[in-house]
Amino acid sequence: MDGLNRENGIGRVVDGFTEVGALTRSVADRFEGVFHTYRSELQRLAGAAPSMADAARDVIAVLEAAGASFSAAFPNQPATECAAGCAFCCHLAVAVPPGVAEMIWDHVAETFTAEARSALLVRLQVAEAVALAAHDPTTVRRRCPLLGAENRCTVYPVRPISCRAFTSPSAARCERLIGGTGSGDGAIPQNASLFRLHRDATAALEQTAKARGEAGQQKRLAEALLDAMGRPFVNAAPG
Repeated sequence: MDGLNRENGIGRVVDGFTEVGALTRSVADRFEGVFHTYRSELQRLAGAAPSMADAARDVIAVLEAAGASFSAAFPNQPATECAAGCAFCCHLAVAVPPGVAEMIWDHVAETFTAEARSALLVRLQVAEAVALAAHDPTTVRRRCPLLGAENRCTVYPVRPISCRAFTSPSAARCERLIGGTGSGDGAIPQNASLFRLHRDATAALEQTAKARGEAGQQKRLAEALLDAMGRPFVNAAPG
């Protein structure tokens, strides 16, 4: 009788794990299916947009909705200390896919005064000169030309995708690793699923540009904005 009870107990435990395992695999498949739908919609909307700037607007709108939905629907999301006025990540090198710089420039043209646009042009020229002079432009740590007073982004509603993707669980860690106030070690952890959403959004714009016969690679933010502004590049002295 004891042996039968033991076998019955083992059977119930094994059946439970088997059932939950099957459900987990099913959920994993559904999870991947959601991302497939997300990528398909990004490509569909971007492909139908009349310009790459419009494609960027549509892609970012879907990205923001997807990110908000993900954060609301899935519990126990990693905590983040990102907040207005915390600008350590605004000193990292930023690259933008096709359409994003044009979208930003449209916003600048509509909302900046002529004086502010001229000042921005100078900052962009200096930033690009610094990048061109660097052995590895991706390692340059420099205040973003779009960062304004009180360390607030002057184009926040249309900020680049990579800026939206960056999250940090520790402002102190950012200060050590980016601000250079200490040794620090390793990288700054990111929310993997949210980062995936941003990576797919970037890929959608790259693929859309290529499909239109345009350059699909990302550009440095300053370089891309100077191109979008249609202003000749002036080899300003790094400051």
